[in-house]
Amino acid sequence: MMLPPEIPGTPFTWAQMKMIGLSRHRLDAWVANGLVRRVLVGVYLRADVPDTPVNRARSAALVVSPFAVVCDRTAAWLLDVDTFEYRELEILPPLETYVLRGHARTNRPECAGGERDLQPRDVCVMDGLGVTTPLRTALDLGCKLSRRSALAALDGFMRVHGVTRGEMYAQLPRYFRRRGVVQLRRLIPIADPRAESPGESWTRLEIVDAGLPVPQPQLWVYEHGRPVFRVDLGYPRSRVVVEYDGREFHDSPEQRQHDRERRKWLAQRGWKVIVVDKDSFSPEALSAWLDELRMALRLAA
Repeated sequence: MMLPPEIPGTPFTWAQMKMIGLSRHRLDAWVANGLVRRVLVGVYLRADVPDTPVNRARSAALVVSPFAVVCDRTAAWLLDVDTFEYRELEILPPLETYVLRGHARTNRPECAGGERDLQPRDVCVMDGLGVTTPLRTALDLGCKLSRRSALAALDGFMRVHGVTRGEMYAQLPRYFRRRGVVQLRRLIPIADPRAESPGESWTRLEIVDAGLPVPQPQLWVYEHGRPVFRVDLGYPRSRVVVEYDGREFHDSPEQRQHDRERRKWLAQRGWKVIVVDKDSFSPEALSAWLDELRMALRLAA
């Protein structure tokens, strides 16, 4: 599809388009027709420009104060660890930015936040934009988010940026008496870089909270010494598998057919397969599959 030449190849704001005479109706039409996507509140990007950390940083820089540092979930998004899916939100959340003590807060509807004490080691620069480092962002989210989302964030930063438990433990004294630090302290020991999606992290946390043995993430199943399938969570001695079906990798007919064939293969070889999805975390559903897992492990003992 040919895109209108007046659409910039870099992130832009409505105010910039207005200055060159573009009407709001025209911009809304581009968005509605899929020629342009809204990446942040008030910031847009051509549909054919890839979603990369650099382009995310350039987008955020258009609406952030030069004295502000991007923090929390927005920092995670810039660092390629999504704690929520922007494309799934009808209303995009404001950017979470904080200024250092002594500077005026960002006073724009696109931004939320206040003042925060940060040291130079807490901040990195992405395409000219100040962003909290992966380690600092992971720890902040470990305190701030709900337990499931917090563990998913810790797992994600360990996987994507190589943050280690040792590094997180070393920074804990700085969080003394901060709200959420008790939660963070309890999550660090079970954080695991092998988790490949937030859903897997949520599932593992519920298993741990239920007092069940910790499953092995990304377990390879072998036959005749050859790796055949890799499963989300597993207990190799008990031959029990727990898999999280997320929309990204399990939504197409081909993916669902592959899942059926793989799980049939596992069942035929004596493996118990328990499947959970985003609807499996209500109190009733959670109790049901955890009881199923508890029984499977007991029978295999």
